[in-house]
Amino acid sequence: MTTATASSWDRFRESFVWYSFKRDKVAIASFVVLMLMVLAAVFAPLLAPANPYDLAQINIMNSELPPAGLAGSDPAFPLGTDAQGRDLLSTILYGTRVSLMIGFGAVVLQAALGILFGLLAGYLGGRVDAILMRIADVQLSFSTLMVAIIVGAVFKASFGNLMFGEIAIYMLIFIIGVSEWPQIARTVRASVLAEKKKEYVDAAKVMGFGTPRIMFRHILPNTLSPIFVIATVQIANAIISEAALSFLGLGMPETQPSLGSLIKSGFDYIQSGSWWITLLPGLVLVVLVLVINLLGDWLRDVMNPRLYKG
Repeated sequence: MTTATASSWDRFRESFVWYSFKRDKVAIASFVVLMLMVLAAVFAPLLAPANPYDLAQINIMNSELPPAGLAGSDPAFPLGTDAQGRDLLSTILYGTRVSLMIGFGAVVLQAALGILFGLLAGYLGGRVDAILMRIADVQLSFSTLMVAIIVGAVFKASFGNLMFGEIAIYMLIFIIGVSEWPQIARTVRASVLAEKKKEYVDAAKVMGFGTPRIMFRHILPNTLSPIFVIATVQIANAIISEAALSFLGLGMPETQPSLGSLIKSGFDYIQSGSWWITLLPGLVLVVLVLVINLLGDWLRDVMNPRLYKG
């Protein structure tokens, strides 16, 4: 470990964030569970017993086998199989990876748009502020899911089911990301309005720094705290949006499993007794969203000392 790295780590250990994290058992447990799920998703090709994308490893005769411990189960499939004969453990691992990719990708797009428009609106003000915030107000008047459904339906009708299936993950990142940017933009704008009145901004102007440098190198670093909190919660919201769209048939296709598409694929088989096809991916989705939201709540309290009770 280099001296600079060691110094940064020492400063972090002495910070209020690290101190509060060590004392919050819920935050620690949530972080551990989230890291385990992320690592399992990243290393899905190594951990999964089978590759759900490889048709040669799928046997339709193995369809709807129950999890281990139930009558009719097969030791080769510890969590059972789905209606297509795919190993459910493998599809959950790969599906979690897809859901996390969409969640993180959508939030990166949201943050990029929200930070850019928020900085422009807050710092430039005037007509730029009025136009950008009216666009945000119009978009916020519609629910995120409604916007995603409309845009997703248009894309699916334009490209067709086959083409949409090949680009579904990128379309979902785009749809969910574009639908949610106003929340980050309004938060950044409010922070910029407070920061641009401070002395360090006036000093930067006197020194002759340009507007882009003042916005991105001086004001933006001082507005990151609320962005981190919103981004954490938005990851969970993006994963839920993907699951909802997949359940409605406007998300990931069954050939490219996500947690949402797995829940949808097994929904029709609940009445026949194959409850595990929907229940197990649903439980994974609930746990994933729960731990992200718990971390978001902890981070919100830490970033706002007036709220923190630890």
